[in-house]
Amino acid sequence: MNAIATATAVQLMEAPEVGEKIAESILEYFADEKNRTIVDRLKNAGLNFEISESEQTLKVSEILKGLTVVITGTFEKHSREDYKRIIEENAGKVGSGVTKKTSILLAGNDCGPSKLDKATDLGVKIMNEEAFIEMIGIH
Repeated sequence: MNAIATATAVQLMEAPEVGEKIAESILEYFADEKNRTIVDRLKNAGLNFEISESEQTLKVSEILKGLTVVITGTFEKHSREDYKRIIEENAGKVGSGVTKKTSILLAGNDCGPSKLDKATDLGVKIMNEEAFIEMIGIH
């Protein structure tokens, strides 16, 4: 919490899903003395604002660092939730829709044609489950 409260707009925008507007909102929030007092009262009441070392070291690898992966369709070896966790554990970001910022479309069975078409139009790499598993090195 201290890192967020003292961060600059640029530092805040380095976090996943934080753009200029959210960064400005955070800065405005912590610029208000009443809000800082509320946060201090929560800390004093025992609310934990720290991340444990074990939570900080959940990353398995950084193979997906800097990459955004969108998941579509159904899968045989792992669930969609498993793939979301696997992507994050390997330092990737999970996207909700295909955009120009999407790096990989993980396409399972019965995936929607609109995501495939958009990925193709944008030149996004499309991977099936087997190729993704091989790239990550999981089973």
